[in-house]
Amino acid sequence: MRDRPRASLGRIIHDLGTTVLDVAASPGDLDAEVTGVHVYDPLDELIVPAGAIVLAVGVQGAGDILGLLARVPHAAGVVVKLPVDVDERVRAVVLETGVAVLGLTRAASWAQVAALLRSLLAEGELAESGDDAHGDLFALANAVCALLDAPVTIEDRSSRVLAYSGRQDEADQGRVETVLGRQVPERYLRLLDEQGAFKRLYQSQEPIHIELDDGNVIDRAAMAVRAGDEILGSIWVAVREPLSPQRRRALADAAKVVALRLLHERAGADTQRRLRADLLSTVLAGGADAAEAAGRLGIATAHLCVLAAQLTHDPNGGGPADHPADHAADSARAESDRQRFCDALALHVAAIHPKAAAALAGSVAYAVLPLTPGGDEEARAVRVAESFLARVGPRHAANIGVGRLALSLGQVARSRADADRALRVLRTRGVAGQAAGYAEVHFESLLLQVADVAAAEEQAPTGPFQRLLDHDAEHGTELAATLEAYLDAFGDVSVAAARVHVHPNTFRYRLKRLVEIGRLDLSDPDARLTVQLQMRVFGRRH
Repeated sequence: MRDRPRASLGRIIHDLGTTVLDVAASPGDLDAEVTGVHVYDPLDELIVPAGAIVLAVGVQGAGDILGLLARVPHAAGVVVKLPVDVDERVRAVVLETGVAVLGLTRAASWAQVAALLRSLLAEGELAESGDDAHGDLFALANAVCALLDAPVTIEDRSSRVLAYSGRQDEADQGRVETVLGRQVPERYLRLLDEQGAFKRLYQSQEPIHIELDDGNVIDRAAMAVRAGDEILGSIWVAVREPLSPQRRRALADAAKVVALRLLHERAGADTQRRLRADLLSTVLAGGADAAEAAGRLGIATAHLCVLAAQLTHDPNGGGPADHPADHAADSARAESDRQRFCDALALHVAAIHPKAAAALAGSVAYAVLPLTPGGDEEARAVRVAESFLARVGPRHAANIGVGRLALSLGQVARSRADADRALRVLRTRGVAGQAAGYAEVHFESLLLQVADVAAAEEQAPTGPFQRLLDHDAEHGTELAATLEAYLDAFGDVSVAAARVHVHPNTFRYRLKRLVEIGRLDLSDPDARLTVQLQMRVFGRRH
């Protein structure tokens, strides 16, 4: 029996920081013991043990929160994305049940907070057991090799080799290929999968023995590496006979030490990423704290260019899901996709410049790229964006807008606005896998801004264009389309007629009619410009 709780809710909130988790409704003290992390799915039978933290994916509004609290009266807390709708009814139920309601910053993904919470819980549990987490993974692999008297690899969930021991020459050619390529070869992955080895591995709490149907490969003993209910990776041992009970226990104990090492490494990486994301968000927002944040990032004196990247299939742009469970699943999947996409962007820009940084804000991943003056900096940044899209295209279809070069910190917010506008133009075009600098799409962006103003002020077409629209609506004609084709063809009747699929003589007759009905002087350049702009601004709404 433990003399103290493994982790209290208050300690977890303190460790993560209020920038990640904040208390929206508290039952009083936050000393409740936290026993695990569970993701809420309205379609699943909700079996939540006492002390669990429930991640309320897709839950919004006070009514939904009340419904969830009624189903988890013994949980330590429920986590809802900010802003959290807390009213007097919610506060009363929180006081009655003792279940705290926490708010999660919108910049954090559900996958990220789940990993962080599980890391904190598992780290506390393993620390209490007295396991020693010192030394790197390669030293651990060699230690396990000595314990089991057999060559060892430590792998992640994707069968990539994180570390390996000595004596690999005692194994087989498959192990040699795995170590050299730092990845289990595809043919062995298929073989393991066909034999159900991975299913057995991840379902078992003990080491398993695997006999491969390949005469050139010796057997394997494998043990999953876990942090609570999360699989972090696995340990693989090349053996010629099943492990003895003593060595099975040694392998199971070794998996706990490896888990602690992986958690320490990931916690450090998550903390560093979160810090850099917070600093970058401060720089992008401008204001009094931007200079200090830029200094901590090491970009205070650099010339910077902002990139705004967004997945083209992001569900934020679509309508609501038909069912709450579908919405929850889509939200969780989208959060994970966006975070992986942002991580890939951060890695790419860091390879270009060591001080580059990236952070996720809603559905958009922003990157700040320092550039040395000389030449067309914006074009260079666009090439960086295009290179990134080419690399991730098969996995992440996206667009990237690139802002103008910021020569000072005061101009970074402008560069971000430029990047947002360029990204919006690409989104409006309905394209995917493209990058554009603000200068390239400047005029299209201006037209979109004018259209926004017209829509906000409920303005409508006027003059010749409105008269043509009214006539078309009343008589079923296509005079507005005829005029648009004529102006787009720069007055070339043959080209314009071909575009609307009519004979040139028919087109000339329609042109004469629209001039009369619209009372439009096509010889006046101001009149042509006015009607063309109205077509661009109002055309999509009529």
